[in-house]
Amino acid sequence: MSVIPPLHRPLQQFFRSGPLPCPYLPGRVERKLFTRLVGGHATEVNAELSRAGFRRSHDIVYRPVCTGCNACVPVRIPTDRFQPNRSMRRIERANTDLTFALAPPVATMEQFQLFAAYQDSRHNDSDMNRMTPGDFAAMVEEGQAGTLVLEARDSHGRLCGAMLVDRLDDGYSAVYSFYDTVEPRRSLGTQLILALISLCQQQGLPYLYLGYWIEGSRKMEYKARFQPLEALGSDGWMPLILSEEMMRKAGD
Repeated sequence: MSVIPPLHRPLQQFFRSGPLPCPYLPGRVERKLFTRLVGGHATEVNAELSRAGFRRSHDIVYRPVCTGCNACVPVRIPTDRFQPNRSMRRIERANTDLTFALAPPVATMEQFQLFAAYQDSRHNDSDMNRMTPGDFAAMVEEGQAGTLVLEARDSHGRLCGAMLVDRLDDGYSAVYSFYDTVEPRRSLGTQLILALISLCQQQGLPYLYLGYWIEGSRKMEYKARFQPLEALGSDGWMPLILSEEMMRKAGD
């Protein structure tokens, strides 16, 4: 599959992957439509494809195209209308000692050690838990498309959370986050998203792209907490309407 680009851009080639076990819903098979980010137009291509529901990993931008399944729903937060709920305000109060800053997309040993500890705690049976410092550096540094690292540090300057993000022309895309799990009261996964929403608001950027929301996947249901939420469907980006049961599962 090929897309005819503007005259100043080379042709963008798309490919379809073979079948693989779905990492989110047991018993299902996934296929992906993907392309590689190459050349001087990576940031522009990544932004356009993010609006079309794609996600980036390293230098690959992909979207599920699974036969008979459309469970992966691209979602984004309209940041100008976002209001934190009661539990989010409590999380922000628990993290008033933290400072947040954007760093260049250059992997550090400090980041890797935090990443490795996070994988051991939360995903010790995953492939990511076997990543070496070189693998981690590739994740951070390959396929850069307006890429930055949002770092959270405590009052002693200790790195306690980080999120790999892509700066788009209409917002940020949250690529991957990792954090210290020793202090669960901080809920640092939620706090990093709240900090990125605040950054969008400060910079006048209308959207924060969160990737895929998947009903029935415990790994992805948390995204429904961030209301209002928009979903990409056949009619474009529209409000994601959730039942009370879905909201209960997501948690308040």
